[in-house]
Amino acid sequence: MSDTDFDPEYVFNHHSASKKQLEQYAAIHESAKAFARVILDNVPACSDRSAALQLLRESAMTACAAISLEGRLK
Repeated sequence: MSDTDFDPEYVFNHHSASKKQLEQYAAIHESAKAFARVILDNVPACSDRSAALQLLRESAMTACAAISLEGRLK
């Protein structure tokens, strides 16, 4: 990504969610919660499990950001 592909004014601004976006967020959150439960129920408590949960959290948050920004950074 070049600097010309990133507009801080657009990215770091409030983006009101549409009804469709709210539904998309909910789908991501429900799926992430289900996968988190699978990890918690099946992976032994260790640094790898913690890392998996952190990456799942980051993945869900990034997906929601993409929805909020409508797939663009400017």
